[in-house]
Amino acid sequence: MNMKPTEWRADAPYDALPRLPPAIDQIETRAVLKACISARAALGELRQAGELIPNQSMLISLLPMLEARASSEIENIVTTTDRLFQHAYQPETNADPATKEALRYSRALFQGYQSLHDRPLTTRTLEELCSTIKGVDMSIRRTPGTALVNDQTGRIVYTPPEGEAHLRGLLANWETFINTPNDLDPVVRMAVAHYQLEAIHPFTDGNGRTGRIVNSLILIQDGLLTLPILYLSRYIIRNKSEYYRLLQAVTSEGAWEDWVLYMVRGIEDTAIWTTAKIGAMRQLMEQTAEHVRTLLPKIYRHELISLIFERPYCRIADLMERGLAKRQTASVYLKALVDIGVLEEVSVGKEKLFLNPRLMSLLQYETHDFPPFEGR
Repeated sequence: MNMKPTEWRADAPYDALPRLPPAIDQIETRAVLKACISARAALGELRQAGELIPNQSMLISLLPMLEARASSEIENIVTTTDRLFQHAYQPETNADPATKEALRYSRALFQGYQSLHDRPLTTRTLEELCSTIKGVDMSIRRTPGTALVNDQTGRIVYTPPEGEAHLRGLLANWETFINTPNDLDPVVRMAVAHYQLEAIHPFTDGNGRTGRIVNSLILIQDGLLTLPILYLSRYIIRNKSEYYRLLQAVTSEGAWEDWVLYMVRGIEDTAIWTTAKIGAMRQLMEQTAEHVRTLLPKIYRHELISLIFERPYCRIADLMERGLAKRQTASVYLKALVDIGVLEEVSVGKEKLFLNPRLMSLLQYETHDFPPFEGR
């Protein structure tokens, strides 16, 4: 049964935002617990699929970039998968502003993942994530006057709590909730923590993206995933109006069950899709290795195949940095891969890049199919 907040108004700071946890009967209903069984099974299959990839760097290089693009698009920061990979691993000087911001999101996700080796998720982690996303130092809001408005009507739909000390107190409660072992299903904990972070709205900008990075980090911290490869923003962007409607309904009506169900089902949907995508990438990598080994046995090396799957847009300098070849030989290798249909040579500005077109197709499109190599 929903418990309606009694002290909330859209146009007034929600300083009475309830602390965590909500009542257990609001968030772990029979329907939620049933949905969690399927979601946990799907996450288990995703984790296993990721562990079967010999080169873990490939997954960390590729899937977080898809999450970065979609999460940025939720905030109307629109770039393409193609542009992201063109400018990845290089200075961002020539990238457009939206691409730069999405690339910063990808870096923040990886930095957050690395930080879990040293410490649990904290307010400090949030500040570091948001600072990387925005490209400037971001700290907890100090000044009043923040309000969220409907883009179409201009009407205020939510005014978050105010006062740095109050916000830090709410965040300390949030930290305790996500870091204290209890009987709550970790998937439910993630959904509840995501709502609370969005409701606290601790920064002047970048809150949504910071919160969506934290989703993956909570699942990793709780042992449900080992890598940040859950592409959850794909589900949110496809169900964007529901995402915002259900967030608002928790605030205005205490409608926790519908929100948690949305997130749990999103995790299941995304995990199933991502598992299939990883399977297709693994199959493509195996077929590519076989094709190169058959037609170019003298240049075949496992490390070379790994590299062109870590970086869909490969440069001669990439081979040199990995110690695979000196410049002239690296150029010969890449052009030989072009000749047998593995790569395509493309010009981006004044630079020559070598595109893995089948891999890029897998990354750009919903389907998990790719054209076979000639002779197969």
